[in-house]
Amino acid sequence: MDRINGMLRNVPTWPLYPLGALPVVWLFWSGLTGGLGVDPVKSIEHQLGLWGLWWLIAALAVTPLMRYAGLRLVKFRRAIGLMGFYYISVHLLVWLFLDVQILALMWADILKRPYITIGMAAFLLMVPLAVTSNNWALRRLGPVRWRRLHRLTYLVVPLGAVHFVMLVKGWQIEPLVYLAGVLALLALRLRRPRQRQRAPAT
Repeated sequence: MDRINGMLRNVPTWPLYPLGALPVVWLFWSGLTGGLGVDPVKSIEHQLGLWGLWWLIAALAVTPLMRYAGLRLVKFRRAIGLMGFYYISVHLLVWLFLDVQILALMWADILKRPYITIGMAAFLLMVPLAVTSNNWALRRLGPVRWRRLHRLTYLVVPLGAVHFVMLVKGWQIEPLVYLAGVLALLALRLRRPRQRQRAPAT
């Protein structure tokens, strides 16, 4: 693990942004060329939301991986979180402009459909996290207030998983697995490994 961490220290974070955005281009191209079936808008919307959840779960997993496996990915956490926000934002834009298309219907869906209400709440909670994911905001807020604000992540990610569970029709195993994984990661973050007790000096 030390060798892997040493290699990761030399890997820059900036390529994560263009590389992470490439699947969105491929997804829209597949929709335009007929590669996503009879309802490409729904396929794009669903896939973007799922990929966004992947990124958010990955960001949530950074601390448990460091704490329990010794894998240090902290330098990538900001980029991972911002990519999650990017995917969820495009997911929302596709729903608004390609699916619903009418503003009045959007508000009606938010108010009447609980899974949309939860998804929108999660997105709104993500906005301050994305806006403050930079060094300037960290300096302005100070480390303590910045960390407190970014604890909203612990609410955003499970809300996203619940949104996925409620979105699908019937009880399907895939969204439940995602929800269980998110809850497990939260439990691992809250639980600190026991410090090894030192042998008393003789």
